[in-house]
Amino acid sequence: MSSYSLVALVLLFSSALLCFATPKTHYHDFVVQERPVKRLCNTVNAITVNGQLPGPTLIVREGDGLVVHVVNRAKYNVTIHWHGVRQMRTGWADGPEFVTQCPIRPGESYTYRFTIQGQEGTLWWHAHSSWLRATVYGALIIRPRKGTPFPFPRPNRETPIILGEWWNRDPIQVVRQATRTGAAPNVSDAYTINGQPGDLYKCSSQDTTIVPMDVGETHLLRVINAALNQELFFSVAHHMFTVVGADASYLKPFRTNVIMLGPGQTTDVIISGNQAPGRYYIVAKPYQSAQNAAFDNTTATAILSYTSAPCPSKGAPLPTPAFPPMPAFNDTNAVTSFTSKLRYPRQAPVPAYVDEDLHFTVGLGLFNCPRGFSKSQCQGPNGTRFAASMNNVSFVLPSNWSLLQAHKYGIPGVFTTDFPAGPPLKFDYTGNVSRSLWQPTSGTRLYRLKYASRVQIVIQGTSIVTGENHPMHLHGYDFFIVAEGFGNFNPKRDTKKFNLVDPPMRNTVPIPVNGWAVIRFVADNPGVWLMHCHLDVHITWGLAMAFLVEDGVGEYETLQAPPEDLPIC
Repeated sequence: MSSYSLVALVLLFSSALLCFATPKTHYHDFVVQERPVKRLCNTVNAITVNGQLPGPTLIVREGDGLVVHVVNRAKYNVTIHWHGVRQMRTGWADGPEFVTQCPIRPGESYTYRFTIQGQEGTLWWHAHSSWLRATVYGALIIRPRKGTPFPFPRPNRETPIILGEWWNRDPIQVVRQATRTGAAPNVSDAYTINGQPGDLYKCSSQDTTIVPMDVGETHLLRVINAALNQELFFSVAHHMFTVVGADASYLKPFRTNVIMLGPGQTTDVIISGNQAPGRYYIVAKPYQSAQNAAFDNTTATAILSYTSAPCPSKGAPLPTPAFPPMPAFNDTNAVTSFTSKLRYPRQAPVPAYVDEDLHFTVGLGLFNCPRGFSKSQCQGPNGTRFAASMNNVSFVLPSNWSLLQAHKYGIPGVFTTDFPAGPPLKFDYTGNVSRSLWQPTSGTRLYRLKYASRVQIVIQGTSIVTGENHPMHLHGYDFFIVAEGFGNFNPKRDTKKFNLVDPPMRNTVPIPVNGWAVIRFVADNPGVWLMHCHLDVHITWGLAMAFLVEDGVGEYETLQAPPEDLPIC
């Protein structure tokens, strides 16, 4: 071989390798706009992205960049949160209103720029302003880098399955009415699967979502719970799931016939086309852990349809799909059975020791009717207003600056850094709590973390007003769920249950009803990061706090400078 041929071969190989591995930047335009949407015999002017419900599905590879230009042509302020994306040093792109940015006002725009690093699987994006998340959401699929396979046989098909919640009126007006009255908001009118309620509701049969499948195929369902206020059971008639991932993290595969997702969570499952060609219901129905609380007790359906199923004779109706057995709406045992099976696929890099040992109580509360308020503004129990809190602090968002701006520029008076590391008062958290402990205090209080500190948080549910399963989401981080249980966390007894070998890694942890969970993570991402219940009614009432993670040493441990087009308040 001549030297010229050898050089050409080397250049060809190098070029192929570069093409094979170089990350790509994906550019998208999001236009937030209002359009009429018909569901359940009603037409509602819904806020959408690019006129779609759900919004566009974004598909990237690990290592790729995303640049999304958002133009707000709606009548409400809006921000977009990239749920579960680590946002390493790019906190300005995280999206929660008045936390990392001021809102995008009607007629204005903002461009989100960030890179997907070290994550594969299913995430999603959604509005993080008021209750716009009810209709402003979509899937974010992260595939492995080119040349890197899935850790399981490649499926024949992939389908994002987004579970949602629908109101027959503007959801912003629903939450505004609740804010005026101090009472609980009206529950939704339906659940949806990929934007459609399914044929168990009025005026929905024609538009029921159809998911194709055929004999001998494997199908990866990327299931996302985008519902505003409801945990949901999910199943497919006559088909077992092999669970392979959750929250863009792979899991040790296991089989089950039903999964549960809290709002914000994602779960990747594989099903096999091993049934007789036909039609099978895909079902989402509520898991409701709070006692004596109103909820939408309806069932959304889609249809898994085998493409080789015989067609009915002319004029004959399609056969009724098979329906799966589903847990009861209050079947906490089914939830525990599912979550206890989640395991990291290998030795997990969970911190063995901690620098910050925190204990956060979470739950509801009631504000006494404030002076000057009328009875119509205090329609909670016994003339109160509903509240929620962490460590007895009901979180208040600022309005003139975002928390991240105030931190970056040293603006005083926006927040304090005295969020308590533990409950201000110890009591029987899950017992019969005295009403004297039902009223929280209000404040914008953050907890400061040093860069690279190893953090453990015991998140303890309470029975104030009512015990409930709370899906707690931490922005900017994944974490390991090292233990969970019922009752009050007992450090002498329950630390023996800690799994430091293969605990699941997630970004949203369901705190068991009248129970607790323990998470660990390393604070290696500087910025201000919101932690909140992903039941939007609870964050509306103040069930949130935020961490201020300090810069480390050098450029790669420091929050990036704010972009020039960052919205102003």
